[in-house]
Amino acid sequence: MFDHLIKGATVVDGTGAPARVADVGIRDGRIAVIAEPGTVTEQARTSEDASGLVLAPGFVDPHTHYDAQLFWDPYATPSLNHGVTTVAGGNCGFTLAPLHPDRPDDADYTRRMMSKVEGMSLVALEEGAPWTWNSFGEYLDALDGRIAVNAGFMVGHCALRRYVMGADAVGGQPSEQQMREMLDLFHAAMDAGAWGLSTTQSSTHSDGDGEPVASRHALPAELIALSRAVGEHEGTQIEAIVAGCLDQFSDDEIDLFVEMSAVAGRPLNWNVLTIDAAVPERVPRQLVASERARKSGGRVVALTMPILTPMNMSLGTFCALNLIPGWGDVLGLPVDERIEKLRDPEVRAGMLRRADSKEAGVFRRLADFGRYVIGDTYSEANEGLTGRVVRDIAAERGQEPFECLVEICANDRLRTVLWPMPTDNDPDSWTLRAETWQHEDVMLGGSDAGAHLDRMCGAPYTTRFIGDCLRGRRLVSLEQAVKMLTDDPAQLFGLRERGRVQEGFHADLVLFDPEAIDAGKATLVHDLPGDSPRLDSRAIGITAVWVNGVEAIRDDVVSGAVPGKVLRSGQDTRTVSTK
Repeated sequence: MFDHLIKGATVVDGTGAPARVADVGIRDGRIAVIAEPGTVTEQARTSEDASGLVLAPGFVDPHTHYDAQLFWDPYATPSLNHGVTTVAGGNCGFTLAPLHPDRPDDADYTRRMMSKVEGMSLVALEEGAPWTWNSFGEYLDALDGRIAVNAGFMVGHCALRRYVMGADAVGGQPSEQQMREMLDLFHAAMDAGAWGLSTTQSSTHSDGDGEPVASRHALPAELIALSRAVGEHEGTQIEAIVAGCLDQFSDDEIDLFVEMSAVAGRPLNWNVLTIDAAVPERVPRQLVASERARKSGGRVVALTMPILTPMNMSLGTFCALNLIPGWGDVLGLPVDERIEKLRDPEVRAGMLRRADSKEAGVFRRLADFGRYVIGDTYSEANEGLTGRVVRDIAAERGQEPFECLVEICANDRLRTVLWPMPTDNDPDSWTLRAETWQHEDVMLGGSDAGAHLDRMCGAPYTTRFIGDCLRGRRLVSLEQAVKMLTDDPAQLFGLRERGRVQEGFHADLVLFDPEAIDAGKATLVHDLPGDSPRLDSRAIGITAVWVNGVEAIRDDVVSGAVPGKVLRSGQDTRTVSTK
């Protein structure tokens, strides 16, 4: 007997094959049968008529930071709402484990680092997770049996360094003995099921003390040694971030990525490839790493987002504006001093020069302040400004846009919510995106779901992209769009029997209305531990989501079941060799 029978669905199976109408039976967590409509004779405990609806594999998000959130939110919302059934966590060199058993303060250091570098609520981190583990395996065990999505985790380079080197991990180099200890610790994590290594050398990543995070101090030899260790384990990967990910790689960064992947014999993925027709040289430069890797026996995969992610900014809290060279010095000041500096015409002029410089890289896109839209305001002086464009307000007041924006924010003591309108929403940029997506080493992803919670909302990229493909720009077919969100990342990670609607595969499935599928407007909600805020987005047109054959979401409401699985390397992933 089937556990559930989905009748008359339009099946888009994830392979890119043409859609077909079929009945799909689920039994014991797997897809038991896919048959012509009306031909299934076996009984089912429950069934539903899915005529006119699309049944696809559950989406796979290759870049998330749900490492902490899963403890207080086993549904990984809003990702699961938007059809995501498998998430990859532990990215960018940042994980909650391992933690040294003799240094309880390391947990506090980790929480403060995650709060700063990944925009997670410190209160939520302190109150929402148990922090009962030391080893990476104990961390995975703490999640097992209590999550509603499938989740796999890289092990973060910063945690490895901190465990072995203590405070010297920031600024120091490991001795030969410490390097051996780090490798032993890393092997133990992969034996326990870690998917591989994640690391960062990005100039934007600083810890809770404002210092460069631990992995940024690693020399190439350390990174190569860890990469070589990745190749000694089945079903493993590398994920890495360098400064050039935000704009254009240096020659040294390309050399590093190529060697890391080649010595491991494993794919290396990085994020995020920003595609903008105003900077046509960026894409070919970034893909040089992929081309050279293939010639050297490696594979370097660029993640890129198929939507423009809604971003929430302010001059009062740490956000992407702080990452513009020179801006952090001003925006890090106490509020009164910050307002005084921002009101100084010379200071503003200097900030604008830095924001428009080559060293600002991809953050140059944030410097057109006339395009910003005013969000929530908090003073009588700003009444009626919500939803208005700064350029229009500035023209009325006879001010320059940045000067106008500063005054509006100062009236709210810098609490004003700002919405930057992207400059790369033009037809040429979308054409370039569609072309770039066809490259064999470009993959959709980079949502950062679970991180930067009150500033951006990347999790709904799945539904927004499919809706755009069906009813918007139609840059790719529905079948191709589904493949890009399911089988492609499943193949990269070597997920065993996931990513397709295929008999015998795990029943990770999403049923949706092709006439309606979309993502709602990003709105600020206060539902984290400690009443902390985050941006959320309602899923539109998603009828139901199954994880391992169990219904987890129906009409955007969670079921209460926790059918997800912690996916462990080797056991749940196969080796994807580059050789």
